[in-house]
Amino acid sequence: MSFSFSIQDTVGSARTGVFTTPHGPVETPTFMPVGTLATVKSLDPVDLVQMGATMILGNAYHLHLRPGDDVVRQMGGLHKFMCWDGPILTDSGGFQVFSLAQLRTVSEDGVEFQSHIDGSRRFFTAEIVMQIERNLGADVIMQFDHVIPGQSDESSARDASERSIRWAARCLAEVERLEKTQPLDEDTPREEFPPDNPRNAQALFPIVQGGIHAKLRREAASSIRSMYDWPGFGIGGLSVGEEKDAMYEMLEVVDDALPRTHPRYLMGVGFPEDLIEGIRRGVDLFDCVAPTRMGRNGALFTRDGRLNIKRNEFRTDPRPLDPECDCSACKRFTRAYLRHLFVSDEILGLRLLSIHNVHFLLSLARQAREAIRSGRLDSWSRDWLARYHSMSPLAV
Repeated sequence: MSFSFSIQDTVGSARTGVFTTPHGPVETPTFMPVGTLATVKSLDPVDLVQMGATMILGNAYHLHLRPGDDVVRQMGGLHKFMCWDGPILTDSGGFQVFSLAQLRTVSEDGVEFQSHIDGSRRFFTAEIVMQIERNLGADVIMQFDHVIPGQSDESSARDASERSIRWAARCLAEVERLEKTQPLDEDTPREEFPPDNPRNAQALFPIVQGGIHAKLRREAASSIRSMYDWPGFGIGGLSVGEEKDAMYEMLEVVDDALPRTHPRYLMGVGFPEDLIEGIRRGVDLFDCVAPTRMGRNGALFTRDGRLNIKRNEFRTDPRPLDPECDCSACKRFTRAYLRHLFVSDEILGLRLLSIHNVHFLLSLARQAREAIRSGRLDSWSRDWLARYHSMSPLAV
């Protein structure tokens, strides 16, 4: 088997496990740093390994536009292209396409949209997106789905969810065709291509949509489950404008509706409080651009809430960013020095805060795994969140 998932410990809906992929195992629950354009912004793959990252993301939409998924394939696939030997997941680009509100047209066949880079017209169908993700060569690939705002009414949410289910079936058919006709490794002669080679497989995850409507979430999960024995499931359409309590409620609905034997990936969600609340509700995989985006703007996570390093209060502060953090930024530099880097527009400041924020979330996931293994997740999460939400007066 190219892909498998084994559960090791449980506390309520939360669990620890190991998701096995062709490029190595992934201990879950975990946070996956986002490398949208084949790079986690400002971080070297060596940095990620040192932090303990095991699985990272790329984005089909952005990599299709530049440098081109054909270029990535010619260069040996995403793993070789970005010098990352571990597992990779590629998002289908559904969120990016549908965020181009004034620049796209949706039909049953697919989406016509205008590139945000050069204005050129493009057309994505379920089949085209699977071909793009095949070229990129990630271990886990996501179906092309129809994303809508989080507060959408039930009628709009039903339309998008049902379309996503139909597209999931088309994605599956195309992946099965590609696995028989197109090797992942361009260096493999086609006459020697073994279609059943496990190294040639990609794990396609369908995406459960339905907005903030419990009935639609259950219907989507049921329809998707009856379609195929998927290697895992994506949970999409959350953290896109709805209240956090509504997101947590939908996670509870999906937790009951999906098989507990398979990994669940909560797409685009990864703030500290959401990571903990998601783990408590049975989520295994998380991703979010926030840690590097915040780092580039001087914002950082600490156990006592979020801070903005550019504030004047830190001008002569000799403390590390977070005294309990063991990342390379916290072990070596003071808040005063990091503030100096930011107000002086020195690029090192962006890099060091990005290192800290990504490390913070990876470390938080490790702590959650330890709390589950020791059976103390409830008390640990309660105490951690109470401290985090205390929010110092210097919080962002």
